[in-house]
Amino acid sequence: MKIDKDTVVTIEYRLTDNDGNLLEESVADEEFAYLHGHEQLLEALEAELQGKEAGDQVQVSIAPEKGFGERDEEMMITVTRDKFPAEEELQEGLQVEAETDHGHQIFTIQSVDEENVTLDGNHPYAGYHLNFDVTVSAVREATPEELDHGHAHDGHHHH
Repeated sequence: MKIDKDTVVTIEYRLTDNDGNLLEESVADEEFAYLHGHEQLLEALEAELQGKEAGDQVQVSIAPEKGFGERDEEMMITVTRDKFPAEEELQEGLQVEAETDHGHQIFTIQSVDEENVTLDGNHPYAGYHLNFDVTVSAVREATPEELDHGHAHDGHHHH
């Protein structure tokens, strides 16, 4: 079966940047399954997987503008420490969710001191060239329930 809209695709993948640093990879004993055509993966990656079958390997290099965008320094904000619960342990690199004018947003903590916390609203991979090395493990029709929910039900999935 070929990958097409409304198929559930199980993949193994490695994601590296242009310097060869491993950013992310699928976990060996946990399959990563997604519903194709429902904006769960980057569009540029889905486009490359379209029409592939189980056993196919795909290497895709995605430039920042097709990935998570370029870094935007205006997405850096500084808030006072008291905006966070006192018991919350804040450290650099930690991801926190904050309420903004645009609704919930994920920020990465850049720095913390006694009074202030500097948050980075850029996606962690903003500005990165994303190099995906993907192996298609399985392709099947999505169930009506999966189509209704808009995501695959086996394996773990990112919301």
